[in-house]
Amino acid sequence: MSPLTLFRRVAIAEAITWALLLTGMFLKYVTETTELGVRIFGMVHGIVFVAYCLTTVVVWIDQKWSFGRLVLGLLSAVPPFMTVWFDRHAEKAGALDSTWRLRGERPSGVLEKPTAWLLRNPLAGAVAGVAAVGVLTAVALTVGPPAS
Repeated sequence: MSPLTLFRRVAIAEAITWALLLTGMFLKYVTETTELGVRIFGMVHGIVFVAYCLTTVVVWIDQKWSFGRLVLGLLSAVPPFMTVWFDRHAEKAGALDSTWRLRGERPSGVLEKPTAWLLRNPLAGAVAGVAAVGVLTAVALTVGPPAS
């Protein structure tokens, strides 16, 4: 899977989970019918949010984004649906390639070496990604949900 495809799928998934969470919030706070939507969709959105942030960091390292582009990518996860805008913006700017640079290029630096290994070993990379999302989600749950 290319950086463009992976990033786009996770960005769209993040936007979809935002829509689901907003629907749950409407049901809880406007219609006052149920809070189940916030509980379920909040958890799903939180997991996808973490996955989006991790994907953004991996793409930042591989595609040699500027620090400013990384920050903009991460901040785009906060307002609803901005990840889709950022994905389109990054593609138009030529920041999302159809190939992973570190699969063919020799990595240099502390961040590129483990990222290159993960990209060159896709199954291990996917397992590590899922594990990282799980650990970070567990940490977030331990810290506690946002105040409502």
